[in-house]
Amino acid sequence: MSLEWLKKPVHSIDNVARQDANARQAILTKPAGSLGMLETLAVQFSAWQGTIKPELDRVHISIFAADHGVAEEGVSAFPQVVTGEMVKNFVCGGAAISVLAKENKASLEIIDVGVKSLPELDNVINANVANATQNIAKNDAMDAEQLQRALQVGKDAAERAKESHTQLFIGGEMGIANTTSATAMSCQLLGFLGITEMTGAGTGLDQAGIKHKAEVITSILARYNNTFGKDTNPLTVLRVMGGFEIAALSAAYIRCGQLGIPVLVDGFITTAAALLAIKMNKGVEQWMIFSHCSAESGHTKILAALGVKPLLNLEMRLGEASGAAMVIPVIKHALALHNNMATFAEAEVSS
Repeated sequence: MSLEWLKKPVHSIDNVARQDANARQAILTKPAGSLGMLETLAVQFSAWQGTIKPELDRVHISIFAADHGVAEEGVSAFPQVVTGEMVKNFVCGGAAISVLAKENKASLEIIDVGVKSLPELDNVINANVANATQNIAKNDAMDAEQLQRALQVGKDAAERAKESHTQLFIGGEMGIANTTSATAMSCQLLGFLGITEMTGAGTGLDQAGIKHKAEVITSILARYNNTFGKDTNPLTVLRVMGGFEIAALSAAYIRCGQLGIPVLVDGFITTAAALLAIKMNKGVEQWMIFSHCSAESGHTKILAALGVKPLLNLEMRLGEASGAAMVIPVIKHALALHNNMATFAEAEVSS
């Protein structure tokens, strides 16, 4: 199985449609720029869809779930069994993303990429690579074959979204201890030594728990650097310190860019996956929107490193694509304003 597909160029963006959309924004009955980022969103969707009046009727949400061996190090406030229990909650409709997907009339799929304790459930896609990654404080997270399989899971999800003619892809995650993995990888990829500043509460650790988590991440990075030196090859970083769900997310983002599907990135974990995706295929960045700024400590630092500005800051840190789902109505309103506001000429208003 080859990974050459990761490097294939992304779908081209329609710059003529972008110019036409900008021209339309200039003649709508409002001061130029007065709708701020809503104007930018509308123009971006015009360029993505190749039309002056874009639409957002079909949103696809994929939640990737997997366990992490590093949970053995006591880096989470919740036990590992919660990953599987939350997958059940997703399917039964009780989780935040389940409610938000229903409210937004978005399609929602749940994918088991590597959950350790999961009962047989209907409506869960079984793509289990292994029952959790290895403990990255002691061993590589996965082997090369497992990495390939996890990446394929994300690729398949993007291709299902394409088949359903989605206009926006949202990836979410569930995995106890995955903030530890995401933090370690981001520090390595960004050459960031402020591990304490990057380490957050995750599922709700107290200060002592955060300190211990930072110490574990420090040991993870020391083990990596002792073996691989300063290697920042994203595939190496992902294989050694990543998670199956993070690998799937990064691959889904890349494949969406190649298929011409805009991606709405959620919070800390998904932004770490986006960072990986961009490191693997720079062009994918132009198909991304960053939805919100998580309250997780390291998120603002990754966003700053990418040079992107999220749309909202609601102090959320739940994950599971909940922050991204909150942005769907914002985008719909941006497009409605762009498409339906009168021009100065139509309203007979002096410009």
